Amino acid sequence: MAELKTKPTGQSVTAFLKTVEPARRRADAKVIMPIMRRVTGKRPVMWGPSIIGYGKYHYRYDSGREGDWMLTGFSPRKTALTVYLMRGFAGKDALLARLGKHKISKACLYINKLDDVDLAVLEDLIAADVAAMRKAYETD
Repeated sequence: MAELKTKPTGQSVTAFLKTVEPARRRADAKVIMPIMRRVTGKRPVMWGPSIIGYGKYHYRYDSGREGDWMLTGFSPRKTALTVYLMRGFAGKDALLARLGKHKISKACLYINKLDDVDLAVLEDLIAADVAAMRKAYETD
């Protein structure tokens, strides 16, 4: 079975943030970090070269594949701030409707700039996702 490539590293979150471009994305990362910390109660950890993760959970598929992944996290990518929402939950669509300008895929929420969204709604969205994850999986 192939080993998961993205996992926690010893890389410094602070050092990584100094390299983030554009500056706007770096500033947004500094705003979302305390939200993630407050919601999870966990310190940030680099997952791979560009994802800042909080907490972790253990998954096991029917195929037998299993591993650990971050409970939630984000990546300040050049094109968008990517927030990782791992689970569906009741009320997710209602929160997304109130969030503001964003795009979404299965587990990723893409935000061009935090000024485009309601930060209180974003925090509620992350908190609800983390609560659903903690209910469904073994977490740290």
